[in-house]
Amino acid sequence: MSTQKTILIIEDDLNMGFLLKEYLSANDFNVELCTDGDKALSTFEASKVDFCLIDVMLPGIDGFTLAERIRDKDPDVPVVFLTARSMKQDKLKGFNLGGDDYITKPFDEEELLCRIHAIMNRYNGKKETPDEPTAACHIGSYLFDIQNQALIINDQTQRLTYRECDVLKMLCQNKNNLVKRSDLLQKYWDKDDYFNGRSLDVFITRLRKHLADDDKVKIENVPKVGYILQDQ
Repeated sequence: MSTQKTILIIEDDLNMGFLLKEYLSANDFNVELCTDGDKALSTFEASKVDFCLIDVMLPGIDGFTLAERIRDKDPDVPVVFLTARSMKQDKLKGFNLGGDDYITKPFDEEELLCRIHAIMNRYNGKKETPDEPTAACHIGSYLFDIQNQALIINDQTQRLTYRECDVLKMLCQNKNNLVKRSDLLQKYWDKDDYFNGRSLDVFITRLRKHLADDDKVKIENVPKVGYILQDQ
């Protein structure tokens, strides 16, 4: 069985799109190229897509809206935004939508390839190691089913994304103890920088919402240092 990964490129500049397709195809990826959001959604639904490269400035559906719709269909597919704009608010919007990276044009193809491999390795690294058990963990009234990426309370199940599961797992393994931001960022984002830090903040906010039904559970923020999962 082939293990070749499929990358969906959504890029309305045909020259850029074809160059990316040829380069990634030459590096052992199966590549689907779409020039607009509607076609991209149809292709995503019809194919097994392992990775999305999305241009922000698209005709019709913009790249951010497209990413939201793709994530509605599969919350765990990696998404990297491509854009000619480098405005800070655009980058933050991309990360707030759960994007895995944000690359400003023009960019080096080898650097893009390295980022794709790094992100894929993080997602493929979900196979648990001996020091990262797959057993369930109790958090207050919640049962955190690590293997199935789920939080369960009162017979209600909330599915978590890979990244939410990773962050909560590390907090749970260090329950009632400080987990440093730098450790979370290095482990799951590979780099401790401003934009990855904002991305981490988004996932912490999501986890707080997921855990809101038990007032004895709290993720405390220790400013500029890290987080403590408090389970009283």
